[in-house]
Amino acid sequence: MRKGLFLVIGLVMMAALCWLSISAGAVPIPANRIISGLTDPQSPSYFIVHEVRLPRVSVAIWAGCGLAVAGAILQSLLRNHLSSPDVIGITQGASFAAVATIFLLPGAPWGVLPAAAFTGAMVSFLILVLMSRKLTLAPATLALVGVAMGAVFQAGIQYFMVTYPANVNMALLWMSGSLWGRGWDQVHIIAPVITILFVVAMGNARKLNILQVGDAISQSLGLLVRRERLWLLLLSVAMAGVAVSAVGAIGFIGLLAPHMARALVGSQNQWRLPIAAVIGANLLLLGDLLGRVLVIPREVPVGIITAVIGAPYFIYLLGRERRMK
Repeated sequence: MRKGLFLVIGLVMMAALCWLSISAGAVPIPANRIISGLTDPQSPSYFIVHEVRLPRVSVAIWAGCGLAVAGAILQSLLRNHLSSPDVIGITQGASFAAVATIFLLPGAPWGVLPAAAFTGAMVSFLILVLMSRKLTLAPATLALVGVAMGAVFQAGIQYFMVTYPANVNMALLWMSGSLWGRGWDQVHIIAPVITILFVVAMGNARKLNILQVGDAISQSLGLLVRRERLWLLLLSVAMAGVAVSAVGAIGFIGLLAPHMARALVGSQNQWRLPIAAVIGANLLLLGDLLGRVLVIPREVPVGIITAVIGAPYFIYLLGRERRMK
């Protein structure tokens, strides 16, 4: 009952943040005009509400869900509460592919950039698996290989930025993570894909619970550990890759949301995954809202806001993990 209450509270907070996000901004929309802006094409606020802010809010919800659930899966697989898509190099791989596209194909259509980012995430996954294969995909090995791989991708990004300074602003905007300019084209891609992947993740929640207790116990319960870990890792990478392809390299959502969900409802993924999804969406909505209203008419990329929120919390988690040892 208490766990269900947390989910309801999270959804109510999401609705409130959506309303505020549609209302607030450089051009404020009064509450009595939001409904007409959503439904009446003749309304003066229709374009801003329906064509600018509503798709932006929708992308934030689905991307936040994707990053949070991807992080929750990784934390269960690696048995490390400080894991996230950033830690194993997935975000860096997607960013490298996106930055390479920005610099090498500056005139490419809009769909090329997110496709390149998703491809970069999947290539990162393949490299991670190939480098860890001889060591049976052990959690510690995956984490260490991911950190090293992320450093290599980050070096590649720096190379492009130094070599092609003309497009550095676009690359920095992508690497900071931003919801600026997101429209219905992105919503129509990210919403169904994240929904399907989330349903698949919920169907594997019990396997995640078993894998958390260790390989020996998992094998004694009849679980094919290597195969299931590889499949669930692919699922996590796919969710993170789709989210990053839509909003850029936004950090800390995949770390904070699963950890907060675990603090609220425990480590059973039947509840942890949906709670993490809601928290991730709320964090991204809040970060985007703050980024749009702090320095009106300018806009702070949402990735910077989430980093300002997430970095102190990450330091707190590190300190707590050290005290518990």
